[in-house]
Amino acid sequence: MNRCEAPTVVVLGSVNMDLVTSTDRRPAPGETVLGSGFATVPGGKGANQAIAAARSGARVRFLGAIGDDAFGTELASTLSAAGIDISLLRRVDGPSGIASIVVDGAGENSIIVVAGANGRMTELTPAELAAIADADILLCQLEIPLDTVTTATRHARASNTVVALNPSPVRPLPADLWAHVDLAVVNSLEYEHYSAEMTEVAHVVRTLGGAGAVYRGSDGTELSAAGLPVDVVDTTGAGDAFTGGLIATWTQGAPTALTWANTAGALATTTLGASSSLPDHARIAAMIATR
Repeated sequence: MNRCEAPTVVVLGSVNMDLVTSTDRRPAPGETVLGSGFATVPGGKGANQAIAAARSGARVRFLGAIGDDAFGTELASTLSAAGIDISLLRRVDGPSGIASIVVDGAGENSIIVVAGANGRMTELTPAELAAIADADILLCQLEIPLDTVTTATRHARASNTVVALNPSPVRPLPADLWAHVDLAVVNSLEYEHYSAEMTEVAHVVRTLGGAGAVYRGSDGTELSAAGLPVDVVDTTGAGDAFTGGLIATWTQGAPTALTWANTAGALATTTLGASSSLPDHARIAAMIATR
């Protein structure tokens, strides 16, 4: 494809309703504290990254599962409203996935994820496999069954689809999964856990929180993007904004993609919530233009 064209991205991953509680400080074990606010915000790493990629200009199709509850209806509507193709989104019996999130006064968070319908995302259908084969990039995370992720990445590699993996949450991975990955996007904790396994991955991007991000290419190329001064409200979704922005601009080359993703991630910290904080193309471009 032409480097200037928007890539076609298939995101295979989770979609949750985030239950977000704000408090001055997070409670210690056994302690009760008073909260200052509560909101329900569509989220899930897969959905967040899909929305972030779409807002950065990619053509996105989402593969995942929602429940037959009210949350599921709202989650599907949120994805569709972002311009994402949800024609293959599964609706299954039972509850949708949820994430219980506590955000403290410094914008730091603690998260508990309950898989719900995401755990039913197994045995990819012929239509789902065809969508992966037709895409420019497949993006996966680890909030759905690992066998499904491995099957998808193997099929993508055989179909010459670029495979991007954000290995979050940290968990033991099948021995052959990394062999199918072209691009890994990790935070510092994930990098520390998986660094020995990622030696053969051609492209590795590591986020450093407020300090920015770094890139390592297969030819030894190293790039860095410095942290950006923003007023942090909530770090939830910042990594997903970064990853989605990176994937949407990946075909423009690593330097451009790293700058774009770093800006998207920084802007996401200025708003409460996950999907609600993901910046759009115009906002990211405007911030880059002022630097």
